[in-house]
Amino acid sequence: MPARIEDYALIGDMQTTALVARDGSLDWMCLPRFDSAAVSAHLLGTEDNGLWRIGPAHPGHRPAPAATRRRYRPDTLILESEWDTPTGRVRVTDLMPPRDGAPQTIRIVEGLDGTVTMRSTLRMRFGYGLVVPWVDATADGRLRSVAGPDSLWLDTDAPTYGEEQTTYADFTVRAGQRVTFALSWQPSHQGPPPIPDAAEAMESTEKFWQQWSSHCTYQGPHREAVLRSLITLKALTYAPTGGIVAAPTTSLPEEIGGSRNWDYRYTWLRDAAITLSTLLRTGYREEAREWCAWLLRAVAGDPENLQIMYGIAGERSLGETELDWLPGYEDSAPVRVGNGAAHQLQLDVYGELAMALHAARQAGLGASETAAHLQIKLCAYLETIWNRPDEGIWEIRGPRRHFVHSKVMAWAAVDRTIALVESGGATVEPGVLERWRTLRNTIHDQVCTSGYDHVRNTFTQSYGSPVLDASLLLIPQTGFLPAEDPRVIGTIEAVQRELSTPDGFLLRYPTAGTAPGVDGLQGDEGAFLACSFWLVDALLMLDRTDEAHLLLEKLLALRSDLGLLAEEWDPTTQRQVGNFPQAFSHVALCDSATRAAAVAGSRGSAR
Repeated sequence: MPARIEDYALIGDMQTTALVARDGSLDWMCLPRFDSAAVSAHLLGTEDNGLWRIGPAHPGHRPAPAATRRRYRPDTLILESEWDTPTGRVRVTDLMPPRDGAPQTIRIVEGLDGTVTMRSTLRMRFGYGLVVPWVDATADGRLRSVAGPDSLWLDTDAPTYGEEQTTYADFTVRAGQRVTFALSWQPSHQGPPPIPDAAEAMESTEKFWQQWSSHCTYQGPHREAVLRSLITLKALTYAPTGGIVAAPTTSLPEEIGGSRNWDYRYTWLRDAAITLSTLLRTGYREEAREWCAWLLRAVAGDPENLQIMYGIAGERSLGETELDWLPGYEDSAPVRVGNGAAHQLQLDVYGELAMALHAARQAGLGASETAAHLQIKLCAYLETIWNRPDEGIWEIRGPRRHFVHSKVMAWAAVDRTIALVESGGATVEPGVLERWRTLRNTIHDQVCTSGYDHVRNTFTQSYGSPVLDASLLLIPQTGFLPAEDPRVIGTIEAVQRELSTPDGFLLRYPTAGTAPGVDGLQGDEGAFLACSFWLVDALLMLDRTDEAHLLLEKLLALRSDLGLLAEEWDPTTQRQVGNFPQAFSHVALCDSATRAAAVAGSRGSAR
């Protein structure tokens, strides 16, 4: 059985990642890219669907022992897991070196004290756990696993043997002794990849991450949490293009046993604005520049063909299918690959794009003629579609609605484009600017009339609906209304009152259990962590700083022992749920922590 979601550690090379459980089992790894088929899929199935476990030997059928302690090496993505056994202590160090050629996963076993008997269990399965490869040994002793277009090469100084379609290595380590394993992927039609030097790879990987981490300019409270989140975001960045995946996993459930299981190994446009601002706020201008360049490449073309998400290199075809041979994480079926929401109408992405380009220009990153021309074209197209119902920020699979957040973000798109023209960054034909000023007022008036409940003093999820939505907390951040506006205050208080779980975290919106809800889906979900961080931001805007800091501390306490967050928190089972680790959650953490520090700093200056 796979581990709890929060019990996984992340390692990666900025082109793909792997998840390692406390017992030393590598249960999820896609090669050669984030969105490739998994070669280890125990996370979503059984051990027969692929894993690679290294840890103290466990005779018979006893569960493998969990590590006594584990940590990341300071300011890196190198994982160290240590076991205290009756006969001695041992450490396993896991890393994926930044890629220069074949992707590699390196695992180094080191004796610390006494003598420990170890076992490596390597059961690779291509095609998301479906395909058993042929395994043979080359003349120089390397083990090669081949199936279709894929091959994996195992290099180790431990003796190996095969049994029941599994490669084992049983060995003993004493204090000071090291045994190394390296697994390299290569297209099967090519020759063998170079044999990795594990010690050199660990040294260069540590140097890379520590140098990268040293660029972080944030020095305020919770710096460790912020830096770990930034390292995670870097790990989720596809280095060749600069695109950031929402998460490195697919189909980890939003409700254990439920069907709200989606593939997040793609790049969402709406991540642009908050990701850009987070990177810029913490000193990572180059990453922000690469992200902006990815954005411009991905959305090139006619505005009517704009998608809300793309592949990590800008691919548009993300067809959604189900893998019926995998039972799903803790029997949470179906397992999906691809994402059918890619072609939904989500009006808010126009606002996200405009805000991202506006932030880039203000930082001196995106003041290009191409970016300005794109923004003008997008606004001109938005002018023709803004009044349509859409699927909204949460990608509902039910009927389209006039979502308030979508309309607010459409307003933001027009507002930022007007600012672009007024600043001289772009030119439009005579009469267009005045028409867009009128459009901006029209959208604003419509939202305040049709999306606002005067009796309850709150904006609502959609026109004519009594339902609330946590995305309404973003209204003051867009500039649509100031935080001190009574309607904004009423909305923040209503959302906090009606969408809070018993432990004070926020749901995105109410779900309906066994009946299809507003999103067209059955079942429930946990508290959405990004929304809970948005509440921290909103409380800071209302100068309710003590309450904001208390909520921030509670959210930080939900992080795993390694500082990682999934998409949601299940208040009933008290565990993380959803895809893991989730970029949206870590971006929101960085934003809330840096905003809280800025508010505290401004208060100190005022005194």
